[in-house]
Amino acid sequence: SEQIPQRLSFLFINNISSRWAALVVINMFLLVVGTFMDTTAAIIILVPVLMPVIKSFGIDPVHFGLIMILNLMIGLLTPPVGLVLYVLSGISNVPFERIAYAVLPYVFSLIVLLVFLTFVPEVCLFLPDMLFG
Repeated sequence: SEQIPQRLSFLFINNISSRWAALVVINMFLLVVGTFMDTTAAIIILVPVLMPVIKSFGIDPVHFGLIMILNLMIGLLTPPVGLVLYVLSGISNVPFERIAYAVLPYVFSLIVLLVFLTFVPEVCLFLPDMLFG
């Protein structure tokens, strides 16, 4: 009733002019959200808010979906609230801090992959474009 998603979309669209700047801001936002929020809940809440934004910038929804899932997955591996780290700690009986330190190289490589997929959308759109033209 307060139209918060529409207001946020309007604010985002009016303050960011470049498609690439929009993708960078969305990536940073989703990394933070993924760190503190469950993936399913984040998808249910944020897709209706962000879909008008990505459409206004001409971003392919398949590209955005891949970016969103990868961002939220990286958030699950990122301390301080990375839920996967707590599960690993509980199952393996290894201290949380040791696991958090051990996954840092993987998180770094996933962030490099995220940057690559964000700025080279043809990589993730090659197969859908080939199949559905």
